[in-house]
Amino acid sequence: MRVAITGAAGLFGHGLVEVFSRRHEVFPLTRAEADITKAEAVRAALGRIAPEVVVHSAGIPDLDICEADPAKGFLVNYHGTRNVVETARELGTGVVYISTDAVFDGKKQTPYTESDPTIPPTVYGRTKLRGEEVVQTLLAHWIFRVSVLFGPGKANFVEKGLRKIAAGESYAVAVDQVGSATYTVDAAAKIMEVVEARRYGLYHLSNWGACSRYELAVKAAELAGLDSTRVIGKPDSEMDRRTPRLKYAVMAMNALQAAGFAPPRPWQEALAEYVRALPRLH
Repeated sequence: MRVAITGAAGLFGHGLVEVFSRRHEVFPLTRAEADITKAEAVRAALGRIAPEVVVHSAGIPDLDICEADPAKGFLVNYHGTRNVVETARELGTGVVYISTDAVFDGKKQTPYTESDPTIPPTVYGRTKLRGEEVVQTLLAHWIFRVSVLFGPGKANFVEKGLRKIAAGESYAVAVDQVGSATYTVDAAAKIMEVVEARRYGLYHLSNWGACSRYELAVKAAELAGLDSTRVIGKPDSEMDRRTPRLKYAVMAMNALQAAGFAPPRPWQEALAEYVRALPRLH
């Protein structure tokens, strides 16, 4: 299968390219190769490749950037997605859209299901929800909501913390922010499995189990043989960020299981594999 992957230079893009390349002909697209905010650039790149599937992971994932500049956030995350969708429609190509837990309001105390109301309190969440809506106008579409990404290829929440601790510094993380951790390699493998089966639809996707950012950072430090007491838990309100994060964003993977797919392994096992593969920290 010919697969184009936007955002190939990003954290999730790296995992998607690595995994899909194992079984398919992959065409990685960075911003330089296909600026998604420019319809003609998208049409030219995808028209040249003629993919059977476009995995659209390009976007601005930073909540604070989107909050500070909503126009930029909507330009990339919504209008960019619309450009990909319209070209895919012309080519008869299916689209995989990488979405987020930020489409929810964070007020539940039980895992969010795919059918729960989407009430995003942030600009970022609203841009991604608009992207979901335009993707759903295609018959052949898959939407995967993911959360708290870690994986090879680009600095992320876990690696940044480990490097600070290894350098003798403390690492402050939110103790009251609970969600679902997602190893990009595991998520990419599950996406490939669902796409190969042509089971279209909306899915929640993460590694199994819930954890706070504090629990994730402490476990990573322990696995790396570092001093986990350097992980400092703080309320999200004291994290000095422009945009408050969701207090609770655990996602149930009901649609995945209803379609006959096993959820990815527990986040602790995935984290252990990731930490073992990191370049030397000490």
